[in-house]
Amino acid sequence: MPFDATNPFKRKPAKLSRLPRVVRLYILHATIGFGLSGIFTGTLLGFDVAGLGHLVSSVSGGWLAALVFFMLNGIVFAGVQTGIVVMGMTYDDAPGGGRRRAPEPVPIPVRAR
Repeated sequence: MPFDATNPFKRKPAKLSRLPRVVRLYILHATIGFGLSGIFTGTLLGFDVAGLGHLVSSVSGGWLAALVFFMLNGIVFAGVQTGIVVMGMTYDDAPGGGRRRAPEPVPIPVRAR
């Protein structure tokens, strides 16, 4: 069964399956973006890039800086992830929607007496 990127919560959980498809799409890809942000922040602090890992672990309130760093990167990564998915979607160029015209009357032959 292939994964449907525009409808990720078809079956479970039931509350999410009742949401509009665009909201489900955004929730899934925002979650992926924040997951990537967690990996990025953990890697950055773990490898002590530019002394940030030492600074966060040794200064009082350093956890708050790490939390802000995670949240801000999460917002950016979620936006980029969602943008990539939306820009990669196919676009139907066929005309549709708009006002519906009433069907034109069709003449029916009637025998006159």
